[in-house]
Amino acid sequence: MPAPIEDYGLIGDATTVALISLGGSIDWLCLPRFDADACFAKLLGNDQNGYWAMRPAAPVRSIERHYRQDTLILESEITTDKGRARVIDFMPPGETEHDIIRIVEGIEGEVPMHVDLKARFGYGAHIPWIKVDGMRATLTSGPSALLFNSPVPIEPDWDVARLEANFTVRAGERLPFTLTFYPSHERPSHDVIDAGKELQRTERYWQNWATRCPYQGRFRDAVVRSLLTLKALTYEPTGGIVAAPTTSLPEELGGVRNWDYRYCWLRDATLTLDALMRSGYIDEATAWRDWLMRAVAGAPAQLQIMYGVAGEHRLEEIELPWLPGYEDSRPVRIGNGAYDQFQLDVYGEVLNTLYDAHVYGVPDLADTWRPILAIVDFVEQAWQRKDEGIWEVRGEGHRHFTHSKLMAWVAVDRAVRMIEEFGVQGHHRVETRLPRWRALREQIRSNLLQRGYNERIGAFTQSYGSEALDASVLLIPHMGFLPADDPRMLSTVAAIEKGLTWDGLVLRYSSETGVDGLPGHEATFLICSFWLADNYAMVGRLDEAEALLERLVSLSSDLGLLAEEYHPERHRQLGNFPQAFSHIGLVNTAHLIEAKRAGREIVYPATAQLH
Repeated sequence: MPAPIEDYGLIGDATTVALISLGGSIDWLCLPRFDADACFAKLLGNDQNGYWAMRPAAPVRSIERHYRQDTLILESEITTDKGRARVIDFMPPGETEHDIIRIVEGIEGEVPMHVDLKARFGYGAHIPWIKVDGMRATLTSGPSALLFNSPVPIEPDWDVARLEANFTVRAGERLPFTLTFYPSHERPSHDVIDAGKELQRTERYWQNWATRCPYQGRFRDAVVRSLLTLKALTYEPTGGIVAAPTTSLPEELGGVRNWDYRYCWLRDATLTLDALMRSGYIDEATAWRDWLMRAVAGAPAQLQIMYGVAGEHRLEEIELPWLPGYEDSRPVRIGNGAYDQFQLDVYGEVLNTLYDAHVYGVPDLADTWRPILAIVDFVEQAWQRKDEGIWEVRGEGHRHFTHSKLMAWVAVDRAVRMIEEFGVQGHHRVETRLPRWRALREQIRSNLLQRGYNERIGAFTQSYGSEALDASVLLIPHMGFLPADDPRMLSTVAAIEKGLTWDGLVLRYSSETGVDGLPGHEATFLICSFWLADNYAMVGRLDEAEALLERLVSLSSDLGLLAEEYHPERHRQLGNFPQAFSHIGLVNTAHLIEAKRAGREIVYPATAQLH
């Protein structure tokens, strides 16, 4: 059975990641990239679906683990009746191959250890062909292969297609085990890895990257860990950032709310860019902006809400019936059927990203005005359409979502402001549209204020004509539509505090509304609580903002990682893990509170010119 979600640690090489349980088992690994088939899928099933365990063969007294400072090198110190040992897990970044290195170090006494490797390709479905030669083995299935190098003899169990090794590590000894992925029709580019050299190189890589973060406030460790996690979720060859490296970790244990998050969402673009740029990572922000422009190239009417890590369009959703699901949460899905939904908000997210990039000084791409023109022209004729909204509701979910109208306004507003603030030369078609765009901006604004705010309950609601609350309206001040101290926003915050919180944490919406058309109930949605903290900070409720941020940080795992949701009664993290959106929220909220404490202007570029 897999471990609790929050008990997993993350290692990665900026193209894919592995999840390692507190007990030392790699239970999730997709190769050669985030959205490829998993060769270890115990996370969504059981031992039959693949894992790589490294554990003592003696009673364990305690396990303490941490990341080596400001890196993705995971160290687990294990105390047994016979001594102490340390397991060092990491994936060297920046190589053409994908290597997982596990070094066992003796600290004290003599610790008997057991290695157990059971690869199952195709998300736990396909048993590999195994060849063993002393302390080396290959595992092959279709197009994929793994090379396993061991410092001790390998003991194959042919009946169950498993590799084992037993050894004793003594104080001062260091024994490296390596696993290398390569295309099965080729040979691996290296047969032997210098684990010590790769450890030093990996440590330098992450520490040098982390030192670029200027934030030195109270939550420095949590901010840097979140930024490292975002970097780990980056597909470095293209700059795309996945929402999470997992699929089908449930939003409700035993329920059906299980989705594949190994793709790149456009709505994450603005907050991702803010988090990276505010933290000094111009290169990564530029790469993300460039990925975005390649992904959305073409006709605006064909704009998708998400793409593959290289900009792929087709993300067909299928179910994997042979996997029982995390804690029996079925079905297990790969692909995401929401990719072809119409969601009006993505147009605002794209143009807000381009505007913010300008503000932060990201170098312009050539001819960016042609797609901007096309997007605003499309919004002009489509903004009054119903859509499926930020939360990707399925079934009969089409309606006039307030957040969607907000982002339609953002799309037009940012285009206007780019002309007014940065100027346009030689683009006659752009300049002649300016009066029309200004009028369109005011038309959308008036429509939202009239129909999105419900006077009876004193709040901006989920959709026009509804009384249901929705946390997405907390983004209204972030987007510069209204200041946070506008009476309508103050009363909206109060309504959300009263009607959309659970033990002080924010739900994204009430499942009782039936908006998502799914059975069951969600837990609290972590980024929504960060948005609430932001609203506190924007109006000077700094002690409350900091207290909420402190609580959210305390919900992180022992390694500083956050999933998508948190269940206050079960004290469990839920949903895909780790979740980029949650870590983006942490970074942005910490920066905002620090800026307000120091008396600086709010750091959201979008709020620079409130209407």
